[in-house]
Amino acid sequence: MRICGIKLTHDGAVALIEDGRLVFCVEQEKLNNNPRYQAIDNLDAVVVALAEHGLDPRDVDHFVIDGWDGEVESQFQVLSGAAPITLKGAPYVERHAECPLTSDCGFGLMLDGRLFPYRSYPHVTGHVASAYCTSPFAKAGQPAFCLVWDGCIFPRLYYVESTGVRFIECLFPMIGHAYAVAGHHFGPYRHSNRTSWDLGVAGKLMAYIALGTVDEDIVTVFHELYQEHFAADTESARRYRANISSEESALAAVHDFFHASALGLKAKRPEDVLASFHVFLERLLVRGMAIALQRHSHCAGPRNLCIGGGCGLNIKWNSALRATGLFDAVWVPPFPNDSGSAIGAACSALVAEKGFVPLEWSVYSGTALLRSDVPPEWEAAPCSMRELATILASNKPVVFLAGHAELGPRALGGRSILAAATLAGMKDYLNDIKLREHFRPVAPICLEDRAPDIFSPGTPDPYMLFDHQTRAEWRDKIPAVVHLDGSARLQTIPRTSQHKVAELLVEYEKLTGIPLLCNTSANHHGRGFFPDTAAACEWGRVEHIWCDGLLLTKRVRLSDRWSSAFFPQR
Repeated sequence: MRICGIKLTHDGAVALIEDGRLVFCVEQEKLNNNPRYQAIDNLDAVVVALAEHGLDPRDVDHFVIDGWDGEVESQFQVLSGAAPITLKGAPYVERHAECPLTSDCGFGLMLDGRLFPYRSYPHVTGHVASAYCTSPFAKAGQPAFCLVWDGCIFPRLYYVESTGVRFIECLFPMIGHAYAVAGHHFGPYRHSNRTSWDLGVAGKLMAYIALGTVDEDIVTVFHELYQEHFAADTESARRYRANISSEESALAAVHDFFHASALGLKAKRPEDVLASFHVFLERLLVRGMAIALQRHSHCAGPRNLCIGGGCGLNIKWNSALRATGLFDAVWVPPFPNDSGSAIGAACSALVAEKGFVPLEWSVYSGTALLRSDVPPEWEAAPCSMRELATILASNKPVVFLAGHAELGPRALGGRSILAAATLAGMKDYLNDIKLREHFRPVAPICLEDRAPDIFSPGTPDPYMLFDHQTRAEWRDKIPAVVHLDGSARLQTIPRTSQHKVAELLVEYEKLTGIPLLCNTSANHHGRGFFPDTAAACEWGRVEHIWCDGLLLTKRVRLSDRWSSAFFPQR
């Protein structure tokens, strides 16, 4: 059975599951140097994705569209070729708590000139299905709680068993967008326009708060205003909770909350305000989860937790939940945000047919590298992993393109810029060439068996989804990957992995004794990953590009702006 999941809105993607195995997931932002969060505005994208895998739309048994904004239903205005069409879908949240798997049926999905029937499941249902079906709990046949916290909803807790799923409760009345809205009112992204939106702000703020210190007086201010605006039995709080299905109304209420907060926090540093707000939300999350588990202590079996929704990208909150001891194990897929919603849509249909069965999948199921010619100003030559490790050891960064792209928003060695972590200036250099703020961290990619020696806890973290502290004795050895607060957004990879980045790390360790490298995404600023070597050459801000066995080297040296400024000749 072939199921094709489609996410039409931001983070648009097409995914195909065949007989319980994820065949591919094509994220639109990773095609043609598209902008981040690219939507699907033409259904031809579905036809092209299938054709690249030798399939016609008629070869698909079920098409599934991810639900979106709407209390009763969602609507999508798209093109099919040159023809405009309107599709109807399921709402954002399930209509009935006891039936998250209820789907809407539609007809009129026009692909390659033909009409196909389709189903649509609520958006949150896709998050639950993708988080659980990709988890180790599904493989073991164990139940799990599932937390879904997206931008425009309260954190929602579900309970999943092999036979079904039910909604339990909302943990507290705060929409996930509150974290990013805080950036409209405090810090480097502050601006007065309440209507504009940057989906990347939340991740940047998570880095920025390392500049600040938690101030309990600030936390108290947030707590008191939270009660007044959102949680208590006040008129404004009741109105907010009643209108939560209206994103515009909910956002306006959150802006009012921060406007009131700013009036009482004028004397405080913005970095301290944002650090304190982060901790305030973290405490709400941990306390809300603890109370919910007490209420539902009758749920039998192991205490497992899956996390889905955009807030699942917050590594500090994930770590805080894991550190509570409330759960035996915590799982976050590499695509907890909407980049995994096409997979979630397909998983919803799979679950409706088979129950909550495990999905066979690989994180490297994204787009294949396109073939491209080597520009004349670049020369290509075969390059072994040992030779590439030598280049990296000489403090020269390398664009590393290998196989199929990784799924989700974080580069995991398939579309990465790799560099030695042994010079403090390397972080500044990488941030400079990527046009990023100075406070942004650079992640380490590390051999899994060595990670506990260098990081705490250093447990396996293949998708950069938990917070780790760098051990004191290593901070001076690998300064480029140590964040301002001593933390690291660690990615681990087994040395036995078949992925080329593992082979490179092994060779680099043999050469230097260091089992890790800097790892940041390979992309144009504000765009998805490079789709081919031509895009990396056009970007051209490092001298070397490695792509599936070939090393491309720029014939003309880079300007002093990007080379000698940070790494003077020895």
